[in-house]
Amino acid sequence: MPLSVPSPRRALKHTRTIRVEGFAREDGLWDIDARITDVKTTEVPLASGVLPPNMPLHDLSLRLTVDTRLNILAVEAVSDAVPYAGYCDTIAPAYEKLVGLNLMRRFRADVKERLGGIAGCTHLTEMAQVLPTAAMQALAGEVFGTRDAASNDTGTDQPLQLDRCHALRTDGSAVAQYYPRWYVGEAGPTLAKAR
Repeated sequence: MPLSVPSPRRALKHTRTIRVEGFAREDGLWDIDARITDVKTTEVPLASGVLPPNMPLHDLSLRLTVDTRLNILAVEAVSDAVPYAGYCDTIAPAYEKLVGLNLMRRFRADVKERLGGIAGCTHLTEMAQVLPTAAMQALAGEVFGTRDAASNDTGTDQPLQLDRCHALRTDGSAVAQYYPRWYVGEAGPTLAKAR
């Protein structure tokens, strides 16, 4: 269902686009490529000069190379369009501080600690915050099983997606229906807490 029709009429002034793509590499690793762009529909007066309409104010990219456990092995950052050339675009090497982090263990807190404020680029750091769930989606079904009731799974590890959102909480109706083995409501199995 789309958003409601806005009222009163309005005029588009700014578009921010964040695109994240996951790539399986032939060496068994994964690249998670993210790009953020900001575009204004009108001329933007900046201290560094006037930016014409519909030109990117920001066009920034970040690539994380991860293993199948989501450990970050390499990072590359690129700033193709910035408001202060020669300044904004010099921070890319700082993003190598992400190497060694794991996308599923304290990643967001560690990014803020290592690259927050003047230690990083506001936009690259903000974009990095969406990478854990995007990486999970990229590897889901390829590396991480999305086991359900139909899979006849006999493993003892709870599917990774459970207890990570409202819909897939282990005491909820969706888990009772689609992952009954892991349901922990009143009728849930005793094995459900063996995590």
